[in-house]
Amino acid sequence: MPAPNYIGGILGGAARLRHTTHTTTLTVSNTTGSIVLATITGAVGIEALWGEVTTVLSAAVTAAHLRTMDQTANVDVTLASGETLSAAPVGSIISRIGLVATKITLKSNAAGAFQDATTAGNANFTPFYLVKKTAAVTTLDFRYTTTDAPSTGAIRWNILWRPLSADGALT
Repeated sequence: MPAPNYIGGILGGAARLRHTTHTTTLTVSNTTGSIVLATITGAVGIEALWGEVTTVLSAAVTAAHLRTMDQTANVDVTLASGETLSAAPVGSIISRIGLVATKITLKSNAAGAFQDATTAGNANFTPFYLVKKTAAVTTLDFRYTTTDAPSTGAIRWNILWRPLSADGALT
């Protein structure tokens, strides 16, 4: 018999899994920039986070990573030195599969790809949680560097999440 969902039991079932999507269009021109994926309210648990390239990415998209921003400080969600996503074709998958010291992962469909769990018995995605800073807008951001003027392409991000506090939400 499977173990009961501990978090769901605490919040009386309010912690059901939710799916949020956000399409980002790359527009940064010859610099480093961030694109907001979601605004955080309260505390949320992220079960899975991945993006699907929906428009081919431009030739120079480097140092791509995920972070939070609270208008004062950044907290890395993936390794800040990032991954090169240059010219990723439509249908490629970008995901967070490891701890914060791990780059986001690009699985390009240019030649087909395979992604296994980081350790036997673990899921492909590594869960984590985010907490909003009091009295500040706190966001989850996709950040990258480009020498393109401007960069182009689009990624549809998917976030599977659940509230951890009474006001927990991603918008």
